[in-house]
Amino acid sequence: MTAELANLDATAQAALAASGEISATELIDAAIERIERLNPALNCVIFPRYERARAEAAAIRPGASAPFAGVPFLMKDLIQTVAGEPFSWGWKPFKDAAITARTTSHVAAKFRAAGLISLGQTTVPEWGVSLSTETAAWGATHNPWARGHASGGSSGGAAAAVAARLVPIAHANDAGGSIRIPAAFCGLVGLKPSRGRTSLGPAHADFWHGLCEEGVVARSVRDAAAALDAVSGYMPGDPWMAPPPARLFAETFSDPPSELRIGLMDRAPQFHPGIDAEAATAVAKAGMLMERLGHRVETNYPPALDDARINSAFGRVVAAGEARQAATAAEMLGRPLTAEDFDPWTWFLIERGRRVTATDYLAACDWFNEFSRAAANWFAEDGFDLLATPATPSPAPPHRYFKVGANEKPGAAGARLNQMSVFTVPWNISGLPAISLPLRMTAKGLPMGVQFVAPYGREDLLLKVAAQLEAAEPWSSLRPPTCA
Repeated sequence: MTAELANLDATAQAALAASGEISATELIDAAIERIERLNPALNCVIFPRYERARAEAAAIRPGASAPFAGVPFLMKDLIQTVAGEPFSWGWKPFKDAAITARTTSHVAAKFRAAGLISLGQTTVPEWGVSLSTETAAWGATHNPWARGHASGGSSGGAAAAVAARLVPIAHANDAGGSIRIPAAFCGLVGLKPSRGRTSLGPAHADFWHGLCEEGVVARSVRDAAAALDAVSGYMPGDPWMAPPPARLFAETFSDPPSELRIGLMDRAPQFHPGIDAEAATAVAKAGMLMERLGHRVETNYPPALDDARINSAFGRVVAAGEARQAATAAEMLGRPLTAEDFDPWTWFLIERGRRVTATDYLAACDWFNEFSRAAANWFAEDGFDLLATPATPSPAPPHRYFKVGANEKPGAAGARLNQMSVFTVPWNISGLPAISLPLRMTAKGLPMGVQFVAPYGREDLLLKVAAQLEAAEPWSSLRPPTCA
């Protein structure tokens, strides 16, 4: 039964617990066994809270109304916190100082209210600013499809844990691709919601000027839909608020969409060195599949995606955010921070952020507005319902690909990060919802994600199309070599 449980998604596990066929305690014990057995090979789970999880599971009875009552879960070690529990931001000084959270974040509370039981936290890159989860604090997290390859960032530990079936679903967040890129690298469903769909409170308002949204990585579309319902909603003081759906996403995701007009972007933006053949093939085949399903597909995309200013504007906002975070971290530790505290890339961003003037920062924010309106107008005025792109320009690279080399300047590592996130960052800037789906495997056995983008507030449309694609070419049977 333990092996069978590992293959069930969160919705199926919740149904077993609700019916009384299996207890929440049994679900939790089975997940703990999987983590203890496979985490040494993957290095994706930290700060275990097994005994507290067992106590929480013991309180759940059959028939519980929460949608995920008794389902094992993992929180991400970044942004969202639980009062009294540790966090590190993937950073050795916080780990060594045994820092704990003072508040429970709104999204963490919503996950708990949905019945999810956290078994611990997942690894992240240092301060969340890389696309591979390799840190001095916790070591390297491995991709279950190819050990020694990146599982992504910043939700790299979450993606590795879900792909390897340690848990069926895990917390993730996304400020530049941190849900969608790990999902693409690890063969999962990863949805970044519309700006204002989820709350970063009470500790944060609009992390990095509205770039960040909360969510999960999952193996099924129905889990992604139900999880979005669980964490959605305005909280007092939030600076943004996405329009609420007419019905729950979990109630409507399986409704077949009507005929859609879909733009297809099968090449890189003009300022980018180019995508590899696997990425081009993945999006081309997705386009053909959409046509077979009755949609109109044409090669077209927002011209704003060719604007090379995107990297400089995004970089200024992120760097300024890291400089502010450094000030907060110094206050928490009670000492100044130095280069020796950090990975060279993180320190480079902090120092760069300290040089960003208020005028430079506001100019970047103004450009965000210019880009956002141009991207949104492509949907509204050109009459497109969706855009399809590769999620990433190539599959997961080996470890250290995103690290600053021994004889490199940090900017070279930054260029590689910009190149890998070229299809994801635009939708954090614009606030539009986007989803990565595991629609192709490469010849070398690595997943390739295809991204779909919808107009603002239309996560329902993304989920309906995702469910249609999942039914047409199911991915649930795909199992990585390192897997429960």
